[in-house]
Amino acid sequence: MLDDDDDLQNKVIKCKECSRLIRYIESIGQAKVKRFTNENYWAKPIPGYGDPKATLLIIGLAPAAHGGNRTGRIFTGDSSGDWLAKALFETGFANQPMSISKNDGYALKDAYVTAVVKCAPPQNIPTPSEITNCSQYLQTEIKLLESTTKVIVTLGKIAFDNYCKSVGMKRLIFGHNAIYKLKGGKTLISSYHPSRRNTNTKTLTWEMWMEVFKTAKNIIKSSDNY
Repeated sequence: MLDDDDDLQNKVIKCKECSRLIRYIESIGQAKVKRFTNENYWAKPIPGYGDPKATLLIIGLAPAAHGGNRTGRIFTGDSSGDWLAKALFETGFANQPMSISKNDGYALKDAYVTAVVKCAPPQNIPTPSEITNCSQYLQTEIKLLESTTKVIVTLGKIAFDNYCKSVGMKRLIFGHNAIYKLKGGKTLISSYHPSRRNTNTKTLTWEMWMEVFKTAKNIIKSSDNY
């Protein structure tokens, strides 16, 4: 968790701002799916997690209904989480290549993972008002990590657009592995989201995905040498 972040964590978990999302995640937690029928779903909003002095900030869209909404940790227990965990492990940002549950021993080093929206939305599509309601939490996370963040990786166009909006950046164009130098010596890298829709269709290949995190690692290393 971030330093001085207990209040933020609690606020996220207890948030009831978006009634549609709360109804949805609670209903998913009750209905479940057959392969997880014996598990107790988290079924609450999910805070970000990671190193309180992270140099790498990763921003996704939202928890998955049977991934983070089940496990209580974003990018944990689903295929997108598998891709992210393996990439972070291979580039030295994680201690193991799998993120399965909150109690699996998985930990991040120099990295912090969060999302634009803290609740799983129906069809993975939050409404504009839900994004606006949740923006206060992302802005707080960005601020708390301001002094250490060197690279920001956004996963998907919604994450890219909302990070840009949060920091007042305009006229930047989303694209895979597009790189932008920001004020304060920070670098923004946009990436396709590792959703099944993108990975199964080869819109996002493993090589393309790894290039994003190798680039992030190299930028951080270069900045450390100055």
